[in-house]
Amino acid sequence: MHAVARDNGPVAPGPGSLETLLERVSRGDQQAFDSVYTAVAGSVLGLAHRVLRDPAQSEEVTQEVLIEVWRSAARFDPGRGSAMAWIMTLAHRRAVDRVRSAQASADREQRAAVRDHSPAFDEVAEQVERRLEREQVRRCLGQLTELQRESVNLAYYRGYTYRETADVLGTALGTVKTRLRDGLIRLRDCLGVTS
Repeated sequence: MHAVARDNGPVAPGPGSLETLLERVSRGDQQAFDSVYTAVAGSVLGLAHRVLRDPAQSEEVTQEVLIEVWRSAARFDPGRGSAMAWIMTLAHRRAVDRVRSAQASADREQRAAVRDHSPAFDEVAEQVERRLEREQVRRCLGQLTELQRESVNLAYYRGYTYRETADVLGTALGTVKTRLRDGLIRLRDCLGVTS
């Protein structure tokens, strides 16, 4: 990033101007980025903290998201939603990725501990079982309507909230909730899960 002379410092954007600021950021405008930072940093930090529940990691994720905004502002497409929704989606994904990474690390450590203490551990049988489960889930997902499958994919595999799923699909929130409920019922029935 290069330094830009500032007259009055960053100005908090008004309604609709966040999109304009992002356009300027995509051209390397540091002052526009300062304004974007001022406008969204608190919201990004709040979302990260709600997902992570850890102040230090929340601050790290906030910084990572704002760096990503600086680097990828040109990828923002106003036709797909508001600038704030785009930034908050980046933040949500980054925070969820951090949670998944920590969980995967803990799971690896636990599996390693089990293998070290359990000589009868059959890794091949476990891999075959996981592959069969994945194939069954894929087959059952294929039986959903396209709208149900998109909703389930966004909400459960990509970590979107119901509101974000509705925004991405351009559908009312109630419709998304109905699609998800019906899709999950069909998945449960297909997979033979009893509640």
